Amino acid sequence: MILVRHCQSEFNAAFSRTRVDPGIADPGLTREGRMQAAGLGQSLAGKGIDRIVTSPYRRALQTAGTIAAALEVPVEINPLVRERAAFVCDIGTPASELARDWPAYDFSHIEEIWWPALEESEHEVQDRARLFCGEIVAAGVWESMLVVSHWGFIRQLTGQRVENGAVLRFDPRALAVVPDIHP
Repeated sequence: MILVRHCQSEFNAAFSRTRVDPGIADPGLTREGRMQAAGLGQSLAGKGIDRIVTSPYRRALQTAGTIAAALEVPVEINPLVRERAAFVCDIGTPASELARDWPAYDFSHIEEIWWPALEESEHEVQDRARLFCGEIVAAGVWESMLVVSHWGFIRQLTGQRVENGAVLRFDPRALAVVPDIHP
């Protein structure tokens, strides 16, 4: 699968200048971020991507939507690939509001408040990453998938610290723990 870190958000732009949390809940992309996403849409053409899975955060939805429009592929929302809750930007937007803002996407399968109330530990993010990998490997749906996610989640998957708009290939079998199946 291909991993993409969402493009530059309002939080990223402010935090990179000050190294202080600017207190922006669920920020959108900056102008630079929108241009990065458009460039990704062009550069990912011809890579065999047939669907995009994205986090429900606005910055990821905007990145995924721009890429999806360029590639003409569907977008699926999956809260498992969300960011590690650690900053104000990791306070999400309720599912009903997201559904109103992105009517072409299906948010019906996610809880109204889908982000955690408390900061997540590294262990909790790692467990979430393993669960996601296990689900997609078990379903056999990962080879032509692009996942738009976040710095902390991608770091748990790959061990790499990536910039906004970074593109990585990743084999989820390396991290997959197949979920228990109960009759």
